[in-house]
Amino acid sequence: MHLYVHIPFCHRICPYCAFFKHTPASTDMKLFIRALAREAESRAAALSMDRGGETATLYFGGGTPSMLSDTHLGRLMETLDRLIPVDRLDEFSFEANPATFTEKKVRFWRSLGMNRISLGVQSLDARILRLLGREHTPEQALHSVEMLKNAGMPQVNMDLMFAIPGQTLSTWEATLREAVRAGTDHVSAYNLTYEEDTEFFRSLLSGEKKQDPDEDAAYFELAETILETAGMRHYETSNYAREGCRSPHNMAYWKGEDYVGIGPGAVSTINGVRYSNTRDTDAYIRSTLETGLPLSDREPVTAEDYRLERIALMLRTDEGLPLKYVLPESHPLLEQYRELGLADISPEQRLILKGRGRLLVDAIAAELC
Repeated sequence: MHLYVHIPFCHRICPYCAFFKHTPASTDMKLFIRALAREAESRAAALSMDRGGETATLYFGGGTPSMLSDTHLGRLMETLDRLIPVDRLDEFSFEANPATFTEKKVRFWRSLGMNRISLGVQSLDARILRLLGREHTPEQALHSVEMLKNAGMPQVNMDLMFAIPGQTLSTWEATLREAVRAGTDHVSAYNLTYEEDTEFFRSLLSGEKKQDPDEDAAYFELAETILETAGMRHYETSNYAREGCRSPHNMAYWKGEDYVGIGPGAVSTINGVRYSNTRDTDAYIRSTLETGLPLSDREPVTAEDYRLERIALMLRTDEGLPLKYVLPESHPLLEQYRELGLADISPEQRLILKGRGRLLVDAIAAELC
């Protein structure tokens, strides 16, 4: 079973981020934690979340989970540990802002059983960080990795972003090399996307910011060269990992395994049904404490929905897309990709993108759909 916990709080709202998030404002944190625990218990009772020997992962995302106090996090974990015992987790991952924790807090995280911290660094260039509205400095980001390593955190991921306005290939290269030198085990390197309802998107519409796919490709290829040379496996379009450091939680999403999401704005996919919790934190707290489950929308995931999602997501991985998801009328495309050097077909009958094909994953997925 895979459990995702959404913590929507941020000290400030970054101008590029479209995830459901907001400042804590007047939110009653005790009630919020109580609601999360109540939803987890209700989902567990309905779904038998403990599935014996199967892979189990727990992932806190946001927002900024590292904003939670030790007291609040500890209370929530008392409930979650009963539902999915931490000592049986394959991954207990926790997203953190480098400006929001200390060595004492890291030691507490380790005592809870966390074995992976994902740092929202984005850049190690001070000017770029200011443009992105990030609170931390490059020095704080690097020190946060050092603190985590010194506390014995088994795995540290760094989220980084490229194709940012004002960024150059040389500043991107410097960020990548610093991330490698810092001893990170995993790097998520994302192409900046202009999402609706963000300040960056409005700047794009006004012409203040521009996108250039050719420039984006150069950043992508530079990341691949530097990180693979450093010994990291490019196992998903945006993700690189040292041996043994892939994220099983994220891999579960890509493979189409069921997962439970708790918290405002969280999504679950269970037995062919997708549930989307209300994106209103106050309404989430009220409804969950009253009924045990939050207000949510639900929709069926049809066989065709599932097939299309597998094409979009599994093509991004180095394991590739099983050909059973490709319709017979699309099979001529597969040979074209091979002839153009964009993909191979493995002995296990999987379409695996390579070279320029990895850059064109979205276009190829659209053709196969």
